[in-house]
Amino acid sequence: MTAPVFVADSLAGAAAGVRVRLEGPEGRHAVSVRRLRVGEPVVLTDGHGTGVQGTVAAVEGKDRLEVAVDEVRREAAPDPRITVVQALPKGDRGELAVETMTETGVDAVVPWSAARCVTQWKGERGLKALGKWRSTAREAGKQSRRLTFPEVTDAMTTRQVARLLAEAQFAAVLHEEGGEPLAAAQLPASGEIVLVVGPEGGVSPEELAAFAEAGARPYRLGPSVLRTSTAGTAAAALLLGRTGRWG
Repeated sequence: MTAPVFVADSLAGAAAGVRVRLEGPEGRHAVSVRRLRVGEPVVLTDGHGTGVQGTVAAVEGKDRLEVAVDEVRREAAPDPRITVVQALPKGDRGELAVETMTETGVDAVVPWSAARCVTQWKGERGLKALGKWRSTAREAGKQSRRLTFPEVTDAMTTRQVARLLAEAQFAAVLHEEGGEPLAAAQLPASGEIVLVVGPEGGVSPEELAAFAEAGARPYRLGPSVLRTSTAGTAAAALLLGRTGRWG
């Protein structure tokens, strides 16, 4: 079994032979829930590409421990970078989408309030839902042993999504009537790839027109129609394989 991963507030100054302290909620989880003891292996990450491998050197109380660093790893920025614009699904399917996309390797998730979304984020309810998505990305990043966690942005409107698509090197909208399979699309060697996943009711004609004007073409995944909560994960896996990031 690989060593458990915890998020450190900062790994500035971390180097082989140095001790790094883990405290707060993550320290409490490590000490009181996982019950780590001196000598056990552990991985710390800042979630932004830096991680350390080491062993528990000391345990203090119920929420603090020190890790003796054996090795420091720093990941290069992903290229091409893959962003999925995810229409808001019903219930907890949004968190499922974020969890599996994080495990797959997506770099950013953009919640999108599409016209045909049954769920709409407003006021305190919207802030709470966004917090759940961000917490899910963090926990899934730890579970999948990522050093760089995906960014979950604030929810965007269709107009904001269109601007995001216009700035991308490759922009696509998953659509069951897309004339070209995503597996055959011409992908850039570097830069930004932005993929739009619509709601269960589909992307509206007005939204398709706005995205087309921004340079995004409709593509299909395959012969079957996936749910909005799984389509982004399947498409991301395809793109990660085709761009060589899964090489």
